[in-house]
Amino acid sequence: MDIREEYEARIKKLEDFIEDKGLGSKQLKKAKKVQRTINASVLLGGLIAIAGVTLWAINRD
Repeated sequence: MDIREEYEARIKKLEDFIEDKGLGSKQLKKAKKVQRTINASVLLGGLIAIAGVTLWAINRD
């Protein structure tokens, strides 16, 4: 198991290096930033929708 964990750690380091310095790394960083922004927007929109439906249901009577 120890050899496998060491092997996986080395592969992870190599993948991280390629992600940071490899071809398309700038585009990948931009895509991750855009994805985070979209996720935050969807979460915020969902929370606003839930709050709106809750207020509507409370005030309907």
